[in-house]
Amino acid sequence: MSSRRILAIDQGTTNTKALLIAETGEILARASDPLTTAYPHAGWAEQSAHDIWKSVQDVIAQIVAQTDGPIDGIAIANQRETIVVWDARNSAPICPAIIWQCRRTAEVCEELTSAGLNTQVRDMTGLDINPLFPASKLAWVLENVEGAAALAKAGHLRAGTVDAWLLWNLTGGKVFATDHSNASRTQLFNTETLAFSPDLCAIFGVPLGCLPKPMPSDSRFGETAANVTALPEAVPILAMMGDSHAALYGHGVRAPGTVKATYGTGSSLMTLTPGRVASTHGLSGTIAWTNRTGTAYALEGNITVSAQAAAFAARLLGLENAATLSALAQTVPDNGGVSFVPALAGLGAPHWDDHATGTITGMTHATGPAHIARATFEAIAHQIADVFSAMESDIGHALHDLRADGGASINAFLMQLQSDLIGRRVLQLDIQEIGAMGVASMALGAALSGGAQIRVFHPEMLEVVRERERNQWAGALTKARA
Repeated sequence: MSSRRILAIDQGTTNTKALLIAETGEILARASDPLTTAYPHAGWAEQSAHDIWKSVQDVIAQIVAQTDGPIDGIAIANQRETIVVWDARNSAPICPAIIWQCRRTAEVCEELTSAGLNTQVRDMTGLDINPLFPASKLAWVLENVEGAAALAKAGHLRAGTVDAWLLWNLTGGKVFATDHSNASRTQLFNTETLAFSPDLCAIFGVPLGCLPKPMPSDSRFGETAANVTALPEAVPILAMMGDSHAALYGHGVRAPGTVKATYGTGSSLMTLTPGRVASTHGLSGTIAWTNRTGTAYALEGNITVSAQAAAFAARLLGLENAATLSALAQTVPDNGGVSFVPALAGLGAPHWDDHATGTITGMTHATGPAHIARATFEAIAHQIADVFSAMESDIGHALHDLRADGGASINAFLMQLQSDLIGRRVLQLDIQEIGAMGVASMALGAALSGGAQIRVFHPEMLEVVRERERNQWAGALTKARA
């Protein structure tokens, strides 16, 4: 019997990637297409929904051009908490996609919290009210985009996370659905009943009827329509997952005790829990996935600006790219007392401070560009360490190790810093498309590795040095939040 071949699409913030993966785990073809993000106002972040869909069409065409064999199914991993709103009659987006980084609804979220609604929302969703999540973003669209409320009243409005938008287009508008992992990130979904909640919709002013049908992550979601991509008609869509959830699954994590960290534009740390957990340390309870074995729950911490800090600092210092910044950082033995807090869009988990700003502290006449470069990479690792520590506090015991993925995880200097600052092993995979691999594994119902090799980093920093560095970081955080 021939091996099934899955086209795994990983639609991210900075690019869309695709892999053609055999059931054996062999990667048969790769493709990538870049995306841009617009920042039209302070705190705003958005992308063209047309461009997101076009990037998926482009990577599919690239994959098809590289292979002459069959494609037996599609699996989708996607950037989460980004909301796309469109008119069902013509599939036209009515506004740009408001992405997860956008903070335009910070004031509204503060008002809802001040009104005492946070506990009710957190009890049902596991999420504290925050502009990261789509609920307040969708409310903003309904109030501020011309014609949105009228479309909703007429029953023509469709609003969903990126997976729902891609599924709608792949099926030619025949299927409007999402998976449980993506739904759990909307702040409109009850993670106990596995349904969008009328009570949550009422809190945020969102019509329940404009939301997609939530389904398990390994559902047969639909089939490709004719002439919408380079694929033939009737290729089944076999799995959909949020990208961080897919990465956790791709790492082979099936039981509590291990943390996954994705080093992307922002960062997501996730660890499985025995059941629904309410965080008391600034983290989110979430659904990791739902499949034929049941619903897996997790704790997650989302960092707003992570690896993006390196690109920002490189630009600030007039360097070519993050790789050049990394080389400069390694020319000094320490940060020289300098800390950089990359709160360029506020602070995410576990601090959740929308008013924090990017701050460089501790500079003297002796400070050079290399100290700022080093402080930038340390900042990425410190933010991860903050969430890692919060997870241990919520769970009540030590976590074994950290498994790293995402573009910045290929940086050995950063991975060693990370191991030093958490005092645990860091396992680095040599495959960067772990989200695509994970969602393909979900589609096939089998664990795939793609031949990935693991490099292990062990902590080398003395405990007294680690404590000093962590205290310096905590002081810098205080200044950034002031």
